[in-house]
Amino acid sequence: MNSSSTGLEWTEWLQGWRRLTYETLFQKIHAKHLQDPLLLPPLNGLNCIVTGATSGIGLEIAKQLAESGAHLVMAVRNTSFAHQLIQKWQRNETEYRSLSIDVIELDLFHLESVVKFAQEWNSRSKPLHILINNAGIYSIGQPQKFTKDGYETHIQVNHLAPALLSVLLLPSLKRGTPSRIINMNSLMHVIGVVDPQDMNFLTKKNKFTSRKAYSSSKLAQLKFSSILQKFLMNTNIHVMCVEPGAVRTNVTRDLPRILNILYQKMFFFMFDAQQGSRSALIAASDANILDYCSDLKAQECNVCAFIGCNCRISEPSKEAHNEITSFEIWNKTMEMVGLPAGGVDMILQGEEIHCRYGANSDR
Repeated sequence: MNSSSTGLEWTEWLQGWRRLTYETLFQKIHAKHLQDPLLLPPLNGLNCIVTGATSGIGLEIAKQLAESGAHLVMAVRNTSFAHQLIQKWQRNETEYRSLSIDVIELDLFHLESVVKFAQEWNSRSKPLHILINNAGIYSIGQPQKFTKDGYETHIQVNHLAPALLSVLLLPSLKRGTPSRIINMNSLMHVIGVVDPQDMNFLTKKNKFTSRKAYSSSKLAQLKFSSILQKFLMNTNIHVMCVEPGAVRTNVTRDLPRILNILYQKMFFFMFDAQQGSRSALIAASDANILDYCSDLKAQECNVCAFIGCNCRISEPSKEAHNEITSFEIWNKTMEMVGLPAGGVDMILQGEEIHCRYGANSDR
């Protein structure tokens, strides 16, 4: 493996795989102190947006936030299915009938949808207290695919779209301070290599595999989040990334049968969706997390808060601390999502910014 300015040395790559394997095999032991499900404090009066809230981890996060009294906004592609879920909750459980839930369409495969969603929520002039960027994809074993916006699907859905959403929702997050941006990351970022000049994996040097695309997207998200935290230094908006752990999902449905069987045998070591939701829920509700984020700001750290699947502060990869390459990822990301480089400062100062993916924009 060749090293690069934004990649991993061979030894770091091996260390990353060692850490990934160890924490996957022993995650249940390291998380045995946690309640299942978590008991959350009352969240009455808080507005929370959860992307990908109709299945898996996102569904568990959404249900528990709503049950704790928060006003939940389910940001989803399939709005009719979301409404069916709400009706099911209310029909099956008496205590769910008083839940406060909205459903707004959001399709991360289309950046125009992200802009439309942000405009819809911001137009309500309501405070936003918690944004949880949960929705993501990992197309294991699948060939390279691109969105209609021209970007590799993992990098758009897992990184570009959540980044755009977070920046565009800053006016509402500012109204809701102290507020939190919580990104569902992955420990697989420790084996990630992200090249800001080839985030679409178009060169032979950066040959595409689904594993590389996924881990790259998560490293890019973590590095972007760290720079966003720097831009929010003088605000009470806090950015953090959380790791759900290895969670049982259907991502292997398209794998060859023998590989699928091997993956299924790993289920003994894996969390279910409810257990995988705990790190995001702690990040959304624990007051001590905000104190920790404030300390990171005061120390001018190069990386945002990273919370492990055991719901404790964890240390991200060495590359995640690389401020130089993180700024490179920041600049390239802002360019790719169609925002000006100084867009965050402009928004915080109350200025309107133009995104080329707006509904009436020429691209």
